[in-house]
Amino acid sequence: MECLYNKNRIAVRFEYEYRNKEGKWFRAYGNENWEFDENGLMKKRYANINDLEIKEADRYL
Repeated sequence: MECLYNKNRIAVRFEYEYRNKEGKWFRAYGNENWEFDENGLMKKRYANINDLEIKEADRYL
């Protein structure tokens, strides 16, 4: 995960893997931009998230 921040804003790039109820593996990846108010509460959230089905052998472990 990568993070960039400036005052009340942060940009995060992420990637993770998960398995659904049927046992299929997926890799989720994307970017999020967060903006916080003066109390530290999230004011805005923009997200771009993609899911890609993968074989268990292709996991990053």
